[in-house]
Amino acid sequence: MTLRHLLCIITFALLTAANHAEAMLHDRTDTVIGLVTCHPGTEVYELEGHSAIHIQMPGTDVAVSYGLYNFSEPNFVFRFVKGETDYMAGAVPWQLFLQEYEFGGRRVDEQVLNLTSEQKARLIDMVVENLAPENCRYRYNYVKDNCATRPLSLIERAVAPDSLTLTSARTQATTFREVMRSFHRDYPWYQFGIDLALGQGIDYRLSNREYAFAPVLLQQQISTATAGGKPIVLEQKTLVQGTDASAHRPTPWLLTPMAVCWTVFALLAVATAVDIRRRRTTRWIDAVYFGAIGLTGLVSAFLIFVSVHEATSPNWLFLWINPLALLVPIFIWLKNGKNVVFSYQIVNFALIILLCAAWAWLLQSTNPAFWPLILADMMRSASYIFLNLKKSK
Repeated sequence: MTLRHLLCIITFALLTAANHAEAMLHDRTDTVIGLVTCHPGTEVYELEGHSAIHIQMPGTDVAVSYGLYNFSEPNFVFRFVKGETDYMAGAVPWQLFLQEYEFGGRRVDEQVLNLTSEQKARLIDMVVENLAPENCRYRYNYVKDNCATRPLSLIERAVAPDSLTLTSARTQATTFREVMRSFHRDYPWYQFGIDLALGQGIDYRLSNREYAFAPVLLQQQISTATAGGKPIVLEQKTLVQGTDASAHRPTPWLLTPMAVCWTVFALLAVATAVDIRRRRTTRWIDAVYFGAIGLTGLVSAFLIFVSVHEATSPNWLFLWINPLALLVPIFIWLKNGKNVVFSYQIVNFALIILLCAAWAWLLQSTNPAFWPLILADMMRSASYIFLNLKKSK
């Protein structure tokens, strides 16, 4: 969201809470409440789509959204990486909300909810409470508490004591990571980063309700959901005809992580063959390669040991990508640093062998493009060990 939109959201939310709370709670006859699904866009933060609640009544026509954020807030990126994702709930005039998606050419569907007057009143009461200044900020969770799960939770609480029964999601994916991959198929570098940063916490088998973290899957599930024996959706309509991210040109194969990583492996294989023939390690190659791994390992260590993101730990890739790799670019240039580098390469080689041997039993999925880099790492470590042992003899 732009800062202009965010200010509009906050202002309108406060006005709604202050001036229309009574009307929201008591004028139920002409109230229409719908679950809105905005299909994926082309920006990385749009790839799963967006969900909102549409509340329409005399004098009020708003879209209520969760998981709103402002890039211009101080230290936004640092706090995001650290896991301090304190996002907002907000309301915006319905036409302004719809115009944004019309301008972006993104499809927007609405499912009008089949709620009684009392259920509508309960849901609106909860929305007004969420929009209050002291409640509008909350700790967002990418898969457990996001823009789709919040509206679903409100609907579930509104229909209580009846239980909302969701149908199965129409997807072959069984974990959070697999669902993400289905939406990121044309954005392989984005998924590459996710697979690098997020660990075992997103790889367990999902319950039926957990699929609803993705707005498009929530739309599928709730379309035939029931509460108290009656369908929860009264009517479904398309408000904006548009496309989704899958309609855009995919990344050319030569520019995908798999192609790039195999290219890196091939170049390092050639360099290793030359080193063995010359019986000497090319130090700048190891300095660059292990330096890149070490810097990535610093980020990985921060995510695992400092960040409060739920899904970043445990991450078994840390056996491969860790800050110890920075010993190589530091000590490889020092006359007395040979033993440090040699010791690191032995430990590194052993850890990678252990990781490869145990991976089938670890409950963590990995990106296929990682394997060329892992093999390259093993190859450079083995060649360094071999050449130095040969020199010693």
